[in-house]
Amino acid sequence: MGRHLLAAAALLGMVAVGSGLSAAEALAAKAAAIVVDARTGQVLIDQDADAITHPASLTKMMTLYLTFDALEDGRLTLDQQLPVSSWAESMTPTKLGLRAGQTLKVETAILGLVTKSANDAAVVLAEALGGTESRFAEMMTRKARELGMRHTVYRNASGLPNMEQVTTARDYSFLSRALMRDHAKYYPYFSRRNFVYGGRTLANHNHLMSRYEGMDGIKTGYTVASGFNLAASAVRDGRRLVGVVLGGKSAVSRDNRMAALLDQAFGRPNRGRDDAPVMASLDTTRSDAIDGEGDDDDEEVEVKAKPVRASLQTAAVPAAIPAAPAREEKSTRGGSPSHWGVQVGAFSSKAAGNKAVSQAVKQAPFLLRTAKASVVEAKTGKDTVYRARLTGLDEKDARKACAVLTKHGHHCVAVSPGERG
Repeated sequence: MGRHLLAAAALLGMVAVGSGLSAAEALAAKAAAIVVDARTGQVLIDQDADAITHPASLTKMMTLYLTFDALEDGRLTLDQQLPVSSWAESMTPTKLGLRAGQTLKVETAILGLVTKSANDAAVVLAEALGGTESRFAEMMTRKARELGMRHTVYRNASGLPNMEQVTTARDYSFLSRALMRDHAKYYPYFSRRNFVYGGRTLANHNHLMSRYEGMDGIKTGYTVASGFNLAASAVRDGRRLVGVVLGGKSAVSRDNRMAALLDQAFGRPNRGRDDAPVMASLDTTRSDAIDGEGDDDDEEVEVKAKPVRASLQTAAVPAAIPAAPAREEKSTRGGSPSHWGVQVGAFSSKAAGNKAVSQAVKQAPFLLRTAKASVVEAKTGKDTVYRARLTGLDEKDARKACAVLTKHGHHCVAVSPGERG
C-alpha cells in the first residue's frame, strides 16, 4: 500500500511543477479489482485493489452521494429546478445537451448521471451545491476522507479527464457501501434501466445488470486513461456483495471479469451466461470501440462514426494517423525555433496515441495543421508506453496549442527540443 501512496504523491508533485511527461506515463490504466461483503466490509477478493488509477465516470457516484446528502438535509428537493450555466453547457459528451439559461430538475439530473452518465448534469449539481465545480470537487475530496477513501482526489464532478483525479478499487468499494448504507432511500435510482429526456429514451450503460443474476447497480465509467471501470452490487440468497473492477480493456471483458469475480465470491461457479463466456483471468482483449474520453463505455456504440475525444490521457489505448519516422524525431533535437512539439498523452497501445493526435489536430487546427504526428515507443520501468506528440512547432505555437487543448479538457504538455527523447 505504501508504494502506491508514494507513487500517487510523486505523480501529483510532478503535475504541480508542470513536468508533464513523467506524470503522463506514471498512471497507465491499471487492472485492479476487489469484491467485499456489503454488510461487513469483509474483503473476499483483492487483486491490486490499492493501485492508483483514474475513476472516470465512477466520479459521479460521489457527486450523487453529496446530492443525496443535500436532499436529506433539505438543501435540495427532487422537484427543485437548478440553473444551467455556460460552463455546464460546455461539457463534452456524454451529456444531455443542456443549454445555458435553462433549468434542470434535480431528479432529472440524478437520472441523467445514473443512466446517461451526463457530464453537463453533473456540473449543474456541482454548481448548485458548491458554487463552482472546483469548490464542489474540494467538497468531494473532503467527503472521500470522511468515508475512509484515503487515496482518492477529486478535481471535477463528472470524471472527465484530469491527471490529478485519482482513486483505487478499494476506495470505491468504500463509496459503494456508503451509498447503500447512508442513502438506502436513493440507492434504487442506480437500478433504473432507462429514462426519457427530451423525447429520447436513454438507456443505462450498466449492461451487466440485465444479465447477471441479482445485480441492481451501480455505475460504469470509461476514459482512455482509466480503462473500462465498473462498480457493481448483487444480492443472492440474502447476501449482498460489492465488486469494483478498474482498468478493463473493453466493456465486455470488464463485465465478464466482474461476473466471474462475483460468482467466485458468492461461492458458486460460473453458470455459463448465454451471451459471452466469463473469462477467468484479468482482461487481455483490447476494445475495438472508439476511445471516447469522458464518454461512458457503452456510449461508444452510439458515437462510433464520430472522432475520438482524447483529453487528459495518461496511458491507455492508441492508432489512425501514421507516426512520423524515427529519423524525424532525431532531426528536431537542434535549437531551431520549429523544433518544439506538444505531447497529448502516453498510452499503452499505439492506436490510442494516434487517435489522441488526430483529435488534438481537430481541436486546434490552425495551430497544429502543419505539425507532424509522432507516436513514439518508450519504456517506463517494465512497461511500454507510446508517447503521442505533434512536432515541428515553434515555442509560441506549442504553448498556444497546449492552452487551447487544455481549455477543451485535453491533456497537453509543450515539449522543448531538449526534452524530445
